[in-house]
Amino acid sequence: MSETSDTPQPPPRPGTVGWFDLTVADAPKVRDFYQGVAGWEAHPIDMGGYSDFAMGPPGGDPVAGVCHARGANASQPPVWMLYITVADLDASVRRAVELGGKVLVPTRSVGKARFCVVQDPAGATVGLYQP
Repeated sequence: MSETSDTPQPPPRPGTVGWFDLTVADAPKVRDFYQGVAGWEAHPIDMGGYSDFAMGPPGGDPVAGVCHARGANASQPPVWMLYITVADLDASVRRAVELGGKVLVPTRSVGKARFCVVQDPAGATVGLYQP
């Protein structure tokens, strides 16, 4: 997921947390906050008229995103959303619904990866991610 490393990183294993996103109204202000507090570097991602930010340790691979609450992300709450890596996104979505969950953000593609956001039976939200 990174443009900062010359060595390709293996995709996260199924069952592990593969990414975190934070969607907010003022992404540059929040980007600056995490640069100052956590020492993260920001890598702009062109979103067609504005940039979201992949964030991570200096010289390392990004571990999180700080995104604008615009476009497809307009309805996302301003909370850190974790994305759990799954082997088969379609099967995981079906199983989530069978077990009493709801799909909040239908499956979308980002590059070669796919993700969605589901709500568990208690009302908590989580992203599911298939590299």
